[in-house]
Amino acid sequence: MNDVSISVMIVDDHPIWRDGVARDLAERGFDVRATANDAPAAVRIATTVRPDVVLMDLNLGDTSGVDATRQISEALPDTRVLVLSASGEHSDVLEAVKAGASGYLVKSASAVELVDAVRRTADGDPVFTPGLAGLVLGEYRRMAGDSAAGDPTPRLTDRETDVLRLVAKGLTSRQIAGKLVISPRTVENHVQSTLRKLQLHNRVELARYAIEHGLDQTD
Repeated sequence: MNDVSISVMIVDDHPIWRDGVARDLAERGFDVRATANDAPAAVRIATTVRPDVVLMDLNLGDTSGVDATRQISEALPDTRVLVLSASGEHSDVLEAVKAGASGYLVKSASAVELVDAVRRTADGDPVFTPGLAGLVLGEYRRMAGDSAAGDPTPRLTDRETDVLRLVAKGLTSRQIAGKLVISPRTVENHVQSTLRKLQLHNRVELARYAIEHGLDQTD
């Protein structure tokens, strides 16, 4: 997806930060459709402009970005929410993912990292600041305990499982191909096969499945 075709909405209660991010993305060719400063406005405006990506802060004054994320994810399944927060706290990351966020980026990320994260989110990749995906996976394993291990799981091949684990870590098809020494096309074939077996629709749902089932992160 080209930047010019990626529509974005920015939700943040700090006007200088919000307007700065909107300006930076617009200057790089993104279609910045709207901004909002609290959760109710975010949900109301998002359902009207239907952006590809919502950049969501979690601390929105008296309202919650987690609540807005949940409502937008439920109302607009084709819109992906990328949290952009000053907090790197484990609990905040976990709550955002549980609410339906496709990824989580801390505000200390560079402009280049932010642009790349928006592009990848629009393409359906789960995107996390380095280290946060592992924290989320570990917490889901702890919370799930033996119950996840006892769930019936569709039969995946060893290679499909390898690819699934790397998708959950936020790697692109090209990066996965490099790690597994296979072609990007072969990676995509495994992804599509896994989607069919698990009856899922995209990489974000794959990553969430891996998190919820506490899959090991080892390569």
